[in-house]
Amino acid sequence: MIVYQEYAPLPALRPWLACVWTCRVQAGNTVLRHQVLPDNCIDILCQDQQETSFAVGMMTAPINVVSQGLVQTVAARFKPGAAASFFDLPLCELNDGRTDLQSLWGRDMAMRLTDALWSDPLDDLQRIAILQDHLLQRLRSGPPPSAAGITGQAITLIEQTQGRLRVASLAEQLKVSRQHLALQFRHKVGLSPKLFARICRFRAANATLQRLHGAPDWAQLALEHGYFDQSHLIHDFQDFAHSAPETWLAGKQL
Repeated sequence: MIVYQEYAPLPALRPWLACVWTCRVQAGNTVLRHQVLPDNCIDILCQDQQETSFAVGMMTAPINVVSQGLVQTVAARFKPGAAASFFDLPLCELNDGRTDLQSLWGRDMAMRLTDALWSDPLDDLQRIAILQDHLLQRLRSGPPPSAAGITGQAITLIEQTQGRLRVASLAEQLKVSRQHLALQFRHKVGLSPKLFARICRFRAANATLQRLHGAPDWAQLALEHGYFDQSHLIHDFQDFAHSAPETWLAGKQL
């Protein structure tokens, strides 16, 4: 059994956080597996079965999460581009992996967070409050919060068009070179603007797919979401879900 719940962040953290969330997995003696797709976000996860909390970087491919026994998680999900105010390194270095907070924030702060979360029996809301308090501390002691700037404007435009805006057009609108935009994205977001846009487009197409009743018109779905043709839609599903769209939809309906 998996129980997942999202909560709105504190007002002071809303410029940076999309949500805070908890997850309780009760697998007993069995092994539970579930797939997580790329979502253009960076998360901090704190789990009772781990010695230290860790950051999960931007994903370019799905990951399969395996759980056994009781696993409790409290976590924070950053808005795209917002994690740069909490981690003093190019965010591309976190991609497709998990990095202990000890190496990102220092051993003292990371262990204080772990001890505060798991030394005493607490409920989810108490653990969420502790995590957000440590995020506020990090915000005050970490790198200066950066203005949205070019990357913030680019993220807004990409998300508004659900990934259908070409990078050349994006750079032209922002009056910067494609090379400069790509460099800023790798440093402050983690991915290239082109890959970020592809994932936005894939997520929008997948969301539409989940809402449909009956057999989808794949060519029409591809057209609605800015794909050149159905084969490009299939290619993105293979990259980001490791599955053909028909197979992915059939698995979600089971």
